Amino acid sequence: MKKWKEKQEELLKVLYAGEDYTLADKLLAELYEKWRPFAQNSGSPLTQKDCMLITYGDALREEGKDPLEVLDHFLKENCPDEITNVHLLPVFPYTSDDGFSVSDYTRIAPEIGTWEEVESLGEHTGIMLDAVINHTSKSHVWFQKCCAGEAPYTDYYIECDPREDYSKVTRPRALPLLTPFDTVQGKKWYWTTFSGDQIDLNFGCPYLLCEIMEVLLLYASRGARFIRLDAIGFAWKKAGTTCMHLEETHALIKLMRLMLQQIYPGTYIITETNVPHLENISYFGAGDEANLVYQFPLPPLVLYTILSGDTGRLSAWAKSLGDTPLPEGTAFFNFLASHDGIGVRPVDGILDEEEKQLLFRKVKEHGGRISYKENPDKTQSPYELNINYLDAVTSPGETDTSVRAARFLASQAIMLSMQGVPGIYYHSLLGSQNWQEGVEESQIPRRINREKLEVSALHAELQREDSLRSRVFRGYLALLRARSGQSAFSPEAGQEILSYGSAVFGLLRKNKTTGQSVLVLINVTEHTVRLPEKAGGKDILHQMEAVERDVLKPWEILWLELQ
Repeated sequence: MKKWKEKQEELLKVLYAGEDYTLADKLLAELYEKWRPFAQNSGSPLTQKDCMLITYGDALREEGKDPLEVLDHFLKENCPDEITNVHLLPVFPYTSDDGFSVSDYTRIAPEIGTWEEVESLGEHTGIMLDAVINHTSKSHVWFQKCCAGEAPYTDYYIECDPREDYSKVTRPRALPLLTPFDTVQGKKWYWTTFSGDQIDLNFGCPYLLCEIMEVLLLYASRGARFIRLDAIGFAWKKAGTTCMHLEETHALIKLMRLMLQQIYPGTYIITETNVPHLENISYFGAGDEANLVYQFPLPPLVLYTILSGDTGRLSAWAKSLGDTPLPEGTAFFNFLASHDGIGVRPVDGILDEEEKQLLFRKVKEHGGRISYKENPDKTQSPYELNINYLDAVTSPGETDTSVRAARFLASQAIMLSMQGVPGIYYHSLLGSQNWQEGVEESQIPRRINREKLEVSALHAELQREDSLRSRVFRGYLALLRARSGQSAFSPEAGQEILSYGSAVFGLLRKNKTTGQSVLVLINVTEHTVRLPEKAGGKDILHQMEAVERDVLKPWEILWLELQ
């Protein structure tokens, strides 16, 4: 107990001084005593069986049923063993940004379902809930009370002077940093990193800190095995700085993890920071911060690899990951697609300008769009690529569904093979394509990959064996089944990047504890490739006991257990 208290005091001293420190220490002590009776034992460790389906709570719809119930039924019926965890993108009442402008952290949006349905889903899958705690909706009761002049809510948000210099502040979007609001004391300007409906929270207020701590404990109590800290790099604001990755932000995350460890020690924290690699992995801390960190360079690098037919950049980057060993008990969260676009910033210094231009050109050719951010000098630069990942790596004009599925699954197999826990966006699992109507109707580029699906129509497509959806879905499940049985794919198993020529991504995964080794060979081109040397072993994807290969067919995936 004393050691934990000492750590908490150290972190609070980074955040607060004087009366604020005393108040924060008192409020956290009261919070701990309130929640201590609900403390639970630690959960299970992460293994190769762990994968994460990333989905909206209302991604699947059926008339007369709550979407959460529909999702639960679909997973039980179609992939009960393959999908072991589900990331529910914000399922709370909201006012904009497809859920990321939360107006109530404590309720499930009634149009999506209930807390009981979240818990029912959690009976057979691990649940990840979003903690959208950089900001709230302007409709949140806290902000309403702030504008009404009620204490302590007036300190929950960051009042600003628009005459001050904010040029150093990192801007993720080409929108105003400050937004004016009418209050009982007249017009006031508040910090709004993402939009005028997303008002940044002030963690410099101890009362707000404890409100958010209780939200995290609530999520864990409802069965969240994972808690995702959305846009957490922006959490702390300090004049004259970029307001990104500040010492206080890291202390804040450590404090959150420390509290969760005392009450719900089986909870994993995952940080979402779409920034270059070294900044991103700083959120592991010394193993006392995030349990998992998003592997943001992976989506654009795999996209470049498939579009160029050259593994050089991907292999060199993957090899460099070994230069910075991860703290014990941590892992990368590998993903290729998500509800957001494909970030460009994470490949700064990895891809050169000509290589980035290839991505931009192909994304436009394949029906996608490019979003921009505002720089300190008021210029704009590409921030993310808005496109469905299947359409990004394969030409929408290709009519042969078997070719499109094979090419797409090769990209996914790269992600599934690498060290870490894989995250699979629901549109990737289900073989969806660009949703142009959503963009045209909303004028929101990210909607291109956010279509909600009627489950009856989805089932009809999945039952047609030659449909693109069916080919992708069946192929994806086969990859997950094969992967889940191999300890060499455990997050703790090591990886070594191998050289098999520019057309082949080569990787060796080895679990020192079990002794199992798996050789990964993936052809990223449309041509048959001759290997520089024969490869042999048990083909775990096709369940063949002994194979020996010296060529790979176009887009072929080979997972060989070495004897």
